[in-house]
Amino acid sequence: MTPASPSSRVPESHVIRAQGEGLVCALTFDDGPDPATTPALLDFLRDEGIRAVFAVIGSNVQQGAGADILRRTVAEGHVLCNHSTSFEAMGEWDAARVRADMVENLEIIRAAVPDADVPYWRAPNGAWGVTSSVAAELGMRSLAVANTILDWETQDVAILTENLRAAMRPGELVLCHDGGGDRRGTLEAVKTVVGERLAAGWRFTLPER
Repeated sequence: MTPASPSSRVPESHVIRAQGEGLVCALTFDDGPDPATTPALLDFLRDEGIRAVFAVIGSNVQQGAGADILRRTVAEGHVLCNHSTSFEAMGEWDAARVRADMVENLEIIRAAVPDADVPYWRAPNGAWGVTSSVAAELGMRSLAVANTILDWETQDVAILTENLRAAMRPGELVLCHDGGGDRRGTLEAVKTVVGERLAAGWRFTLPER
């Protein structure tokens, strides 16, 4: 199983670089908040002093403890990314429909965290369509769908650990999931590989702004 890598398919306008030089990487997590995984992930990142990007699904914020988890995420210094109100692919949507969904999701986020900074956009399922240009009009840069660990295909910890080792490249972001299904395997892989990289002198920063 080979994780996706940066290629010509990634538009030049999409952010793939991490801040800093040398052994740096930016962690990004999609499809949360999820009470089954996100709090434990936040515990780990807090203990290691790491900030990450969380790509937020509005319907998850509105369910159960979603708003409380989002408030904690921001309070602990993490950065938010608009990931739409749902998991629906938007690649065939027109600009007006895309804009309406993005604005609605920003309103959901800011109902929980007033004045939240949301500098990034990532299209659900990697279906970009016109979403990147609409996001730019709303002041958000698109985070590339690249360096993925394929954790929507399996939650086998051994496979995901190897995938994450391969996907975590110096100077780039990496894409994992903290929601959208059972992500316990992802969490264990993140703990293992991030621990290894910290021991090897890596630093975890944020994507370029």
